[in-house]
Amino acid sequence: MTTPTHEVTQLLVSWGNGDEAALEQLIPLVHSELRRIAKRYMNGERPGHTLQTTALVNEAYLRLVDWKNVRWENRSHFFAVSAQMMRRILVDFARQRATHKRDAGVRVMTLDGVADIGQMKDGSLIALDDALNALHTFDERQSRIVELRFFGGLSVEETAEVLKISRPTVIREWTKAKAWLYRELSNSDE
Repeated sequence: MTTPTHEVTQLLVSWGNGDEAALEQLIPLVHSELRRIAKRYMNGERPGHTLQTTALVNEAYLRLVDWKNVRWENRSHFFAVSAQMMRRILVDFARQRATHKRDAGVRVMTLDGVADIGQMKDGSLIALDDALNALHTFDERQSRIVELRFFGGLSVEETAEVLKISRPTVIREWTKAKAWLYRELSNSDE
């Protein structure tokens, strides 16, 4: 993250406008941050997990490159979308595994420990994704805040920047969303 934010933002805007050379310059600048996000997801996975950090980054990259006419607002927006993409990849992977393992259990988890994402079992990740989708229908902003903070690892400030809301609003909505998800996940465990 030593690259100035404005440089990454400018390259994202240029890429969104169709400048392929900007994409070539952008890749090395964002690669390490994408790996950090992916590593957080993959850290603590069961031994022998067939999906590795590099594969997760590459899959997210391939999906991002296929997006046409994206209007990237800034660096935070890009990494928020990247984190969401990685979440989708991992949930899809977990769902595929769960269809092969009918005993994929669900466990209650805490959203306070953001690093716990790598410790989740497939069933827990699926349960969290289902709960997050339910929250999205109830309160889209709270759902996005959880996604950005928990899955994307964005700070309160970065989340506020991406969503164009105040820092206190992020904190308040984050607290409400955690309580709602805790209740939802506790009920699904029963």
